[in-house]
Amino acid sequence: MYDHDVLVIGAGLAGMRAAIAAHQQGADVAIMSKVHPVRSHSNAAQGGINAALTDRGDSWEDHAFDTVKGSDWLGDQDAIEVMCQEAGDELIALEHMGVIFNRDGGGHLGTRAFGGQRRARTFFVADITGQALLEAMYDQLMRWEVRSYEEWFCLELIVAEGRCAGCVALEVRSGTLAVIRAKAVVVATGGLGRAFEPTTNALICTGDGMALAYRAGAALMDMEMVQYHPTTLKGSGILITEGARGEGAYLLNKDGDRFMECYAPSMMELASRDVTSRAEQTEIDAGRGVDGCVMLDCRHLGERLIKERLSQIHEIGLDLAEVDITKEPIPVRPGMHYQMGGIKTDVEGRCWDPQGRWQGVEGLFAAGEAACVSVHGGNRLGANSLLDTVVFGRRAGQAAVDYSQSTGPADLKETYYLAQAKERLAQMLERNSSEDSVARLRLEMGKAMDQGLGVFRDQQGMEAALSRVLEVKDRYQRVPVRDKGRMFNTALIFALELGFMLDCAETIVRSALERKESRGAHFRRDYPQRNDSEWLKHVLLDAALEVPRVAYLPVTITRWPPEKRVY
Repeated sequence: MYDHDVLVIGAGLAGMRAAIAAHQQGADVAIMSKVHPVRSHSNAAQGGINAALTDRGDSWEDHAFDTVKGSDWLGDQDAIEVMCQEAGDELIALEHMGVIFNRDGGGHLGTRAFGGQRRARTFFVADITGQALLEAMYDQLMRWEVRSYEEWFCLELIVAEGRCAGCVALEVRSGTLAVIRAKAVVVATGGLGRAFEPTTNALICTGDGMALAYRAGAALMDMEMVQYHPTTLKGSGILITEGARGEGAYLLNKDGDRFMECYAPSMMELASRDVTSRAEQTEIDAGRGVDGCVMLDCRHLGERLIKERLSQIHEIGLDLAEVDITKEPIPVRPGMHYQMGGIKTDVEGRCWDPQGRWQGVEGLFAAGEAACVSVHGGNRLGANSLLDTVVFGRRAGQAAVDYSQSTGPADLKETYYLAQAKERLAQMLERNSSEDSVARLRLEMGKAMDQGLGVFRDQQGMEAALSRVLEVKDRYQRVPVRDKGRMFNTALIFALELGFMLDCAETIVRSALERKESRGAHFRRDYPQRNDSEWLKHVLLDAALEVPRVAYLPVTITRWPPEKRVY
């Protein structure tokens, strides 16, 4: 059995930031990832990170209001205030870690405009910002020799003595099972995008942490709020950064019209993502698209700017669409991108409420896309995701250390947990049915989620999606694992991940069916209006034997009462 003060599960930006913060406070911290840390999906964040710097004439209050408005007033304003107040310090901390941000002609940190914001406050490294941040943080972890369990897969969280006390994990390389004990556990495993098809998310984004916490007794909140990004590449679904529109790219329909003038005349292509995605889908459904897409036109930006600031999407266009964006528009469409909901936490990353207002698991913390501190509400602003990871990753790491110092290690029966895990894996490996495959089931689930829980929703479509998810969930109990070996058994990993995705998919659909209004990314054709009198509240789900239990929490309003949301 391995022992640590703090165990961080997930090694993207939120996990790394939590581990750095915990180490700086003197804790024995370890970080676990099912892939090598610098292969985490934070790599895919292209456009930048938001911060309001006062020397630029900006203010955290303006940033906070834009975020509240972007959330369609579902974001908790106390949490949003924390994030926006601490953004500037985190930006400078990242630069001190070695992130080389783009600069303007005067040598100052450069910014670009991003959707839903009235001021250009997005700091960036060309269109590889996530990769730049990730590698700088990993350098710090290597420098301090923080213990890293690389290519370890978490099978379950251990709840003992009334608190989260560690996990059972599988070392992928050897197939060995181990119990890792910790006084505090931080879940930072990222999103669940592969529960949809198509998605901008990497193959590793399978909702592991959300499902692990849910199974352990934590509540999931706002799961119905699934963001569709307006510009994903036709075919592959890969992300075409919002930074392109921030630099001035246009969206065009088949007639060459900049159609956003009809939907968001003030902000145009830089309206919030939910508004822009609905506008695109409306154009496509009305027959004004181009083969199921609209066109993103970057030509007028010039070859020099494109190759300096948008080099990655220039390469993506050439490699995956045979389109040179310096010379012709590129086909894009809305695609599943980000989960605004997740494991319910407070602003310190705690997955339980000392006041008892919502159910949770003591000793468990969460940060990043796996968590829902509720700064994104019904719609996340572009470039607030990286900010969320570093602000609340740091806060979760610090709070986890404080908690670990107040408690001792739990008395765990290692042999009991290992025997249970071995039995479950043995049962999966013994299946020999030839009827289904993990890949087929995942594809069926993903298509059902995209069709029923996409840009536009209604009761009938969501009920059909739920029926299909439950059917796939039943078939999953019999799906075989073709590889019976122990070492690098990726077939087993894929099967385990599918179980996590199915749990997440069910909570998404059930939450969406519960919310009978339209708000942010949750747009129901059968309830097309926002309804603050009945639905200015969060939907929480926790696991039960048959059907998840539903609870509600009021949205925290501090200074910005709801108003009409237009761009």
